[in-house]
Amino acid sequence: MGRRMAPLTLESVADLPKESRRCVFWELDAVAAQRAAEAGYPDFEKEAWISSVLLQWGPCGRLVYVDDQAVGFVMYAPPSYVPRQSGFATSPVSGDAVLLTTGWIEPAFRGEGLARMLLQGAAKDLTQRGAKAVEAFGGTHLVPGGDGSAACAHETSEPCVLPAHLLESVGFTVVRPHHRYPRLRLELKNAISWREDVEAALERLLGSVRVPVLSGVAHG
Repeated sequence: MGRRMAPLTLESVADLPKESRRCVFWELDAVAAQRAAEAGYPDFEKEAWISSVLLQWGPCGRLVYVDDQAVGFVMYAPPSYVPRQSGFATSPVSGDAVLLTTGWIEPAFRGEGLARMLLQGAAKDLTQRGAKAVEAFGGTHLVPGGDGSAACAHETSEPCVLPAHLLESVGFTVVRPHHRYPRLRLELKNAISWREDVEAALERLLGSVRVPVLSGVAHG
């Protein structure tokens, strides 16, 4: 079974899951995201965002392939390229950090170490590009689902916010507390040194995302 990683580019964006290609939760502010959804072109906006980040900063994610089938991905970018981050009460992201926005491993391919491979590859990429850490907004209103992933404790418009408890389980620490959306941080050197004993937690983390209904972020 051949495995390989590749950067997320305009050529490889078609390999993202269809739902993810149409999800612009992080890439647009709430109003623009709603307009894109109503007009039926969120996938166009996604590609435009990826193109812009590529030109100005470089690849904003990694995909992992098994026998040439894309089975997982992770996305990240400097916070200045992520409009939605400013809507969180715990922003801004630290100046030396890149924002981890989302990721996914196909259920059939979990338990094979792909999440660790993918995230460590992302960490090495970011280290080479001068970043010191990754930060993420965690959701404390998300609870574990029956399948070990995250399910919403109630109806929420932010299902692609990563669960805080899963971020903490792989080494993230809270740097800005909040009752719903704390901001967490992981030094990249710690991600590069992840050992096999965190693989299950990493896969739960990358299996927790749900494509959102496009709307705003609550500050309450």
